[in-house]
Amino acid sequence: MVFSSLLFLFAFMAVTLLLYYIMPNNKLRNWVLFVLSLTFYGWGEPVYIVIMILSIAEAYFLGFFISKHKDSNIKRARFYLVLSLGLNLLALLFFKYCNFFIDNLRLIPGLSGLSPIEGLKLPIGISFYTFQIMSYTIDLYWGRTGLQRNFVAFGAYVTLFPQLIAGPIVRYRDVDDQLSERRENIDLFSSGVRRFITGVGKKVLIGDSVAALYEYFKATGEFEPTSLGAWMVMICYTLHIYYDFSGYSDMAIGLGRMFGFRFLENFNYPYISRSITEFWRRWHMSLGTWFKEYVYIPLGGNRGGKLKQLRNIFVVWFLTGFWHGASWNFLLWGVYFGVILIAEKFFLIKILEKLPKFVGHIYALLLIGFGWIIFSFTDAAAGIECFVALFGAGCESFTSPAVTYQVLRGLPLIIIGAIGATPYPKKLWDKLCTVDWTSVGAIRVDGREEPIVMSSESLSTRGKIFSVVGLLGSFAVLMLSVAYLVDSTFSPFLYFIF
Repeated sequence: MVFSSLLFLFAFMAVTLLLYYIMPNNKLRNWVLFVLSLTFYGWGEPVYIVIMILSIAEAYFLGFFISKHKDSNIKRARFYLVLSLGLNLLALLFFKYCNFFIDNLRLIPGLSGLSPIEGLKLPIGISFYTFQIMSYTIDLYWGRTGLQRNFVAFGAYVTLFPQLIAGPIVRYRDVDDQLSERRENIDLFSSGVRRFITGVGKKVLIGDSVAALYEYFKATGEFEPTSLGAWMVMICYTLHIYYDFSGYSDMAIGLGRMFGFRFLENFNYPYISRSITEFWRRWHMSLGTWFKEYVYIPLGGNRGGKLKQLRNIFVVWFLTGFWHGASWNFLLWGVYFGVILIAEKFFLIKILEKLPKFVGHIYALLLIGFGWIIFSFTDAAAGIECFVALFGAGCESFTSPAVTYQVLRGLPLIIIGAIGATPYPKKLWDKLCTVDWTSVGAIRVDGREEPIVMSSESLSTRGKIFSVVGLLGSFAVLMLSVAYLVDSTFSPFLYFIF
């Protein structure tokens, strides 16, 4: 089940909200979230609920031993920490990387007889909920959070369906108090509804539409490679992954607000960045924060000299690529960005700061786009062909009649997507909503300009108008998205596979 489905919108979400709000206190509401989140997760493959519950149980029970010994016997506390982390990572490594390791070991002489495990599937969202469980265990050991004694509350934190499948990765200490003391209210709920609808629109109306263009240009490039087609592959995937993933994050944050939770932001207009360093401060911020706090800083961070800092950056980005998937292209993608970030850290960022802003924007967008080509092609040969086609290599022509037609046909959508990926539409709307309407113009009186002053009644009317316009706009986006869903095939989120 996915958020952008009619089943979720008109059945699961409605039932969950109803059951949640008829419960008199947060303790019972946590029961509703825990049970229905497990139902949501197990809708397609219920067998993997067992894996999740075992992961929750071991972290919960070992947490008592960590808490008991962390002040009196640090070595024993560290043992239970390593045991908990090891058990969680073991499940992740087995389901996500076992066959990847086997396939590569078969290339070694004498090990060619190894066979992949038949029918081994990746449990949806295991990368995300494993990191969430680990954040609790590590923060408990470090003393950053207290012991959670209520199993259902801890289970609700891990399984909370708004962010279970594809994040944002919520650290336990960020919602610890909310698990027991959250306060729902109309304003928070209504802002959650608006945010959820925004995410649905981003995913369904723009993300899925751009995805169709991406698939067309990608398929065309396989039998009729053109330079323009390759550029469209890069541009469309760049927009597609942003609207798909940020749309999911908007939906998750919005749903969280409907249930009284306040999740941290996961995206901050990453495509307006002027460097790759800035891009990774704005893209998938919860993952970047997780690696920074639980890997980079414990390794030493910026301390210990340049060589150790270089090593720490490389380790983080190798693991970031590895986290995304059991394929060499993801590892290469992580190393690619790691090398760029190291270059920026040591000298390149100083050069970029001296250049005009537009140069930095172009530099960042090109390197981001090149990175998405590595990311999107698990077939290395196909990825290389697409990359070199950007510069005309391996192409008989710059474009073809079919490619040109599709580019012109999709250009309005691409322009809308490009503008929507910037903060300017939101800034314009916020300005319209907050502008001082007491002086909206001027007229000439006796040879001088006098401001037109609005009455308090007019001010009230304008406020109501903008409120109604916003409400109608959200309703229109929802209805249009539903119309698309009725006429579309199943379209999962990209980050479900990670």
